[in-house]
Amino acid sequence: MPHPVLLLGAVRRAAYGEFALARIAAAHPVVLAGVAPPGWALPYLAGHIVADPGHGPATAEAVARHAARYGICGVLTWTRGHLPAAARIAARLGLPRIPEETARACADPAALRSLLARRAIAPAGRDDTEGPLVSAETVVLDDEVRIAALTRTTPGPPPARQPLRHVVHAHDGLLHNPFLRHTVERTVRALGLAHTVVHIGLRLTARGPRVTDVVPHLPGDLIPLLVERATGVDLARAAAALATGGLPAVAPTRQRAAAIQFAYPAATGRLTRLDLDPAVAHEPSAERMVLTRQAGDEVTAAWHAGPADRLAHWVAEGEDPPECARALHRMANYLDVAVGSLRPQAA
Repeated sequence: MPHPVLLLGAVRRAAYGEFALARIAAAHPVVLAGVAPPGWALPYLAGHIVADPGHGPATAEAVARHAARYGICGVLTWTRGHLPAAARIAARLGLPRIPEETARACADPAALRSLLARRAIAPAGRDDTEGPLVSAETVVLDDEVRIAALTRTTPGPPPARQPLRHVVHAHDGLLHNPFLRHTVERTVRALGLAHTVVHIGLRLTARGPRVTDVVPHLPGDLIPLLVERATGVDLARAAAALATGGLPAVAPTRQRAAAIQFAYPAATGRLTRLDLDPAVAHEPSAERMVLTRQAGDEVTAAWHAGPADRLAHWVAEGEDPPECARALHRMANYLDVAVGSLRPQAA
């Protein structure tokens, strides 16, 4: 029987976390370290350590002691704030890990920009606001950096600039761009990353690729689902394999495209209606369409929205990005939304 892995923290919503956790649990028993596991995650868990991994070094040490009793063979997190704890716990257990300095920097955007600049990597500056946004979904083996897929992101309106859409295409021409590949490889080497899955955000400026973010854990927003549907590469199982010292299979087995669209409120207020036409089930390109809020919730308009304000998301598959875009456009018509003004609560 495979040895268990330790997961620090769980995504609160099944809509965003269940795909990856199910993939990991299919390969290894999963022990969660967290204050309280969300109900949706319970069927996938083999154990639970009651602790807040981000609380500090002493808590991380306590988690490591408990984890040793489970025979943990790898440490994972998909929470930015838990990266330092994951590095400490893995070090305490003698397991594969990223450097603690890198973990601390990746948990703090300002510290990451400073660390990248000190090691001759060009981070995106305040003036780097033009050019496409992409991310390299990268698998780092012992001495090899493989870009499993590229995610192209369409941002929403300023100032929030929340993602509106992500697209992954197995035949993306940027996969062969030497400047992008060189930037990804230099970033991995400069930060001392090894034996991990890492999401490297880039803005493609007129001066070349500029690093916007480095996330040395599974990316969010269902990007692992898009990568699997487009290329066949299972980033979640790859992350688990790398965390336990194994070598994952990362050769592509599909040559398709997949995309996700997010719906944000058009106005700030209270949701008075949020419905999904069940006829979407007959849309041939639809992979899923999920409501993530409900009538009665207070929401913020897209210009100032955060991820929690998303009303719904939907995923489409196709032969190429244009086919996915057409499917996403059709699927948007199955969503019915109304937002009313906020009224003062009765005394």
